[in-house]
Amino acid sequence: MCFSAGAVLLPSPVHADGAGVGLRAGAGNHYQRYELAWVSPTLWQYRFAESGSRLDLVAEAGAAFWKANGNRDRSSVWQIGFTPFLRWTFPNNMYLEAGVGINRFSHTRFADKTLSTQFQFGSHIGAGVNLSSAGRLGLRYSHYSNASIKRPNDGLDVVQLTYSHVF
Repeated sequence: MCFSAGAVLLPSPVHADGAGVGLRAGAGNHYQRYELAWVSPTLWQYRFAESGSRLDLVAEAGAAFWKANGNRDRSSVWQIGFTPFLRWTFPNNMYLEAGVGINRFSHTRFADKTLSTQFQFGSHIGAGVNLSSAGRLGLRYSHYSNASIKRPNDGLDVVQLTYSHVF
């Protein structure tokens, strides 16, 4: 903790900067997604001197299992992917993140949806907090689709709780 003028107690900024492991669990329209990911250390960084915030480039490589509810056509699929992220961290330890990556799904049909291609792009936005120099907790919205490379292009959307632990 640090003190500012007037003895107001402010949190000290902490950053989970090293390489680590990420866990993701989320839900979409009639399905769930569970992921284990490798999280890179900071690859590039820019510090905003006036605000005390910073912008980091990081990457994630992961494997996910998707499970559909009920009797949906193709009840499960696997996915592997790689995504670079820009993460903007503020002095109060909160962050915003956005990334676009590439993914490969095990099948082109899942939960009554037609993906048409196993190759899918993933678009992600999220927000969270650095709990310590070793942990980060967040909420992320992700959309997977083939960007209309082939039709139909139903796509998949999921809201996820994320936790990353750095070593």
